[in-house]
Formats: sequence, C-alpha cells, structure tokens
Amino acid sequence: MSSATDLHRTITDLDHVRIFNLLRRQTAAGGAPQHVEELAELIDAADQVRPQEIGADVVTMQTKLRVAEPATGAERSVTLCYPPEADAARGMISILSPLGTSLLGLKVGEVARWQGVDGKPGELEVKAIEFQPEASGDYTA
Repeated sequence: MSSATDLHRTITDLDHVRIFNLLRRQTAAGGAPQHVEELAELIDAADQVRPQEIGADVVTMQTKLRVAEPATGAERSVTLCYPPEADAARGMISILSPLGTSLLGLKVGEVARWQGVDGKPGELEVKAIEFQPEASGDYTA
C-alpha cells in the first residue's frame, strides 16, 4: 500500500511552519493522532517554497479541491483545513486526518492514498483545484 510519503510533495514554507507547530502542540498535549509521524516525515521531505512561488495546481492548506474515487468516478469537493475547522459533513478535511495528510502537496492528476483509522485503504484522485489561497493572492491563509 502506498503511503502519504510515496509521492514527492511541494508545500509552502508557511504551511510547513504552521503544521510543524500544530504537530508540536498536539504531541505536547498528548492528543496526537497515530499517523502524526507520517505527516511530520511528509512535511520534512517536501520541497518548501515561498507562498508566492507555489504552483496553482498544488494542494496547500485551505485549498478547496475536487476529488474523484478512481473505482467509481464519483466526484466531490473537499477543503484541506486545520483541526478546529474540520467538519467531514461539509467537506472540511483536517490535515491531521489520514486523508488530509495524503492530500497535502499533491498536484492535479495525482492520486492520494491512505489507510483509514479503520485500517481500510482509501484512494482519491485530485481532479481540479477550485480555490487555492495563494493563487488568489492570499499568501497568509
């Protein structure tokens, strides 16, 4: 099974700092999800660029994207967010979830693969970026 760290990722240096600090706080509070180590490895291995330099086809924090299940083609929109904003029913996916971790830094056309908390594998293809803060000129989102 492919993990979130199998694909090469590019993230903004601001996302790196914010996620690193989030992970540090989660670990200190004792409430870190099981896959926190995988997220830490992903952000450390990723290329870091200034927010102004990230490609408009890359999933960053607060990006709204359209994804599809490869097996069925069923599409839906999700937004990659921080834990306080997470609400799966509204498509708000936390970076601390296995799905959220797998989406960070992907480009349109790439496939996110993860193992859910229930142990089942999941897979979604990034079909389109509907909104990316950096592409809209918001470099601090």
